Amino acid sequence: MRSEVQAFVADGPLPDVEASEKEIERRERQLAAVSPPVTSEEAAALAACFGPDDCYGLAWTLVHLIETAPGPVPRISDRGPDADDWAEVLRARWGGDGGLAAI
Repeated sequence: MRSEVQAFVADGPLPDVEASEKEIERRERQLAAVSPPVTSEEAAALAACFGPDDCYGLAWTLVHLIETAPGPVPRISDRGPDADDWAEVLRARWGGDGGLAAI
């Protein structure tokens, strides 16, 4: 896994809209540092980083990045505790259970 992905994942789920502007900007820079496409392993790790809301659009950026993974949809089993809505978004966009059934 690339160091940029590791750094983003190590900081955990995206913050909610109550986070400081500085924190939002920091996470945005981290996410922008991850160049697509991502590997299946990276996509699965990134999918654990959804927070409780869209984090001023950063969650959508994360969705689009995860979607660049090649091959079959990665199995995603370790998501953030408040990421249920984003798992549903990924399911809908990938079709069917999209590898997410084991969640």
